[in-house]
Order: sequence, then structure tokens, then C-alpha cells
Amino acid sequence: MTTIIAVANQKGGVGKTTTTANVGASLAALGQRVLLVDLDPQGNLTAAFGLDHKVEATIAQALLDRDFPLPILTTENSQHPAISLVPASIPLASAEAALVTKLGRELRLRDQLLAVADRYDFILIDTPPSLGLLTINALVAANRVIIPTEARFFSLQGLQMLEESIAEVLYLNPSLTILGILLSKFDRRLREERAVANFVRQRWGDKVFTIEIGTNSKILEAGSAGASVLRYTGAEKAANAYLELAREVIYRV
Repeated sequence: MTTIIAVANQKGGVGKTTTTANVGASLAALGQRVLLVDLDPQGNLTAAFGLDHKVEATIAQALLDRDFPLPILTTENSQHPAISLVPASIPLASAEAALVTKLGRELRLRDQLLAVADRYDFILIDTPPSLGLLTINALVAANRVIIPTEARFFSLQGLQMLEESIAEVLYLNPSLTILGILLSKFDRRLREERAVANFVRQRWGDKVFTIEIGTNSKILEAGSAGASVLRYTGAEKAANAYLELAREVIYRV
């Protein structure tokens, strides 16, 4: 059975795209068949794989037209393991507005993914920093959620709001569960971050991943270079952390 994971948090800057890209690449490196879906109009996931200049069709067309097949690109080169990706670009923002008048608007992504799900072991969906219709589509299509969060007090509100949204989505998707909360960009040197991390683990218990992704400039450099941390020189520590996270994802599924 294909595991479909929405990587979601309506707060921006918590590492959703970085998590999607590097967990996806790590799962592929571990022998899993992986499809990534860029559902953010900014298209950062598409750019992270160097595919932003090769896009002819995007997820926007597939959401608006049920008969339009998902445009799936494949990348395998010196910077990335073999992985498939559904791209996005800025016009997705206007497509989200147009979806409001469509019947079954919350189900569009789910129906498209069901048509291709048997080709993959994991499908990961990168969501925009909002709780709009695109994020709702991701939560309805998924059976698991990964919630990246910074260890900052202001980030806790995002966790609580997303939990409330998941509770609402259960009406349309009763199989949706939280796979794990990920402490991302975590700096153990800072007292506030250690305190927040301890609170998160006490409050959410086993829902929090054992693995933490520490702050690391090489993760940002790899993303800017359009490369996975697995193939970026000097990013070995980050690569090992994401591989361990991918193993924990497989174990939890």
C-alpha cells in the first residue's frame, strides 16, 4: 500500500520544502519508489531539484481539469538519486482561487494521486504556508502528516492550529493520522530552543520524531545549489540525519 504523506505547517520558514526534498531523496536512496508533489505556488521544491526551467505543465492543470493527467518529471543525476516529481509554479495561486467554484474541490488531488499511487511506495506532498484549499487538498489526499516545526515558542501555535485542521479534515479523510512532528533547524546551543524542544516532547510524546534536524548551513547551500544533501560535498552530517529520519519514517509506517 502506498503511503501518502503531507508535509504541512501553516507557519512559513519551518523547513517544509527542505524536509520534503531531503526525506524524499533519502527514501529513494534506501530503495523506495518515491513521488514528490510540489503544491506550493512558490515552486521551491521544483527548483530544489533543478526542474523549474523544464516545466511545461504543472499540478495546477491537473487540479483544475480531472482529465488532465499528473505531469510527472523524473530526475536522476550526480546531484540527486532517482526520484519523480510533480512540479508547481506561480500560476498555481490563481488555480487555487479558481478551485473554489469547482465541485469536489477538496478531492481533486486525492483523485489524481489514486491514478498513479500503485507506481510508488511513498508520495510526499509539499504544502504552502497556509491552511487554504491547497493544503486541505493535501490533507484529504494523504494518510499521514509530517509536521516540521522550529523549536521556538511562536511555532507552537502553528502546531496547535494544524492539529485543529486535521480534526476538521477527518470528516473527509478519516484515515489521516500524524506520522510525526519534526524538530527542524534545531540549535541545541540556545536555551530557548532546548526548553521548547523539551515542552514539545512532553506535550506530544511519541508523536515527535526521535531524530532532530539540527541547524546546518550545508542544508541551505545544497538547496540553493539544486542538490540533495546526500550528494552535496561537506553535507555528510546532514545527510546522515535525513537518512536516519527516513528510516524512522519507514519504521513508523
